[in-house]
Amino acid sequence: MTDTPDSAFRLPAAVLWDMDGTLLDSEPIWEIAMTELAAHHGIAMTPQLRESTLGNSLPDALAKLHDAVGIPAEDRDPAADGRRTLDRVTELFREGLPWRPGALEALELIAGAGIPMALVTNTVREAADVALGTIGRHRFATTVCGDEVAVGKPAPDPYMRAAELLGLPTADCLAVEDSPTGAEAATAAGCPTLVVESAAPVKRGPLRVFRRSLVGLGLDDVTEAWTGGLARIATCQNEES
Repeated sequence: MTDTPDSAFRLPAAVLWDMDGTLLDSEPIWEIAMTELAAHHGIAMTPQLRESTLGNSLPDALAKLHDAVGIPAEDRDPAADGRRTLDRVTELFREGLPWRPGALEALELIAGAGIPMALVTNTVREAADVALGTIGRHRFATTVCGDEVAVGKPAPDPYMRAAELLGLPTADCLAVEDSPTGAEAATAAGCPTLVVESAAPVKRGPLRVFRRSLVGLGLDDVTEAWTGGLARIATCQNEES
């Protein structure tokens, strides 16, 4: 789609970007680390287990793996398993992180329009800082990581914190997400959300507008995602009243 002269008057006040699976094709890296951890505990990583952990905070992902293994709560060592997983992910991140299609161009589009951006990720700060070497820390007005909020995605805390740091209502911000977990977090926070699915399908719902890829994203697409998300929740509210 082409940009229109009046689209800037209807652009969101900020764009809040997820990282894994949205900007970076890093979900396969997490899959390697989680598969190795599953093998360490004597089980094979199934597609169902892997999909259930997509977009999760590290503690949530570990809890689901421990449940699958059948480790009693008193015998679990999330600190040790978290350290093992984080070390492996960070090692792989340093070897190279590929972009998702159209993601770099989309970042440059938003920056060129003068719209502030935030990175909102469930990845812990230690690993996110490595990834920011690829993405470019300078692109973001603020960054929020999974270990910097009380509860990570799918809770709304990361998105609410990012909007708070930007001094904006969540409804004025457009979130960009790829996973069910991330979309749930953005919706719960009240952010209109552009969903670009990657490794798992995301349910349709209020505040969500879907796009197959970030390739070819234009400012009018950004406007339509933001205003369309708000329109969808208004429609749902009208239907319920």
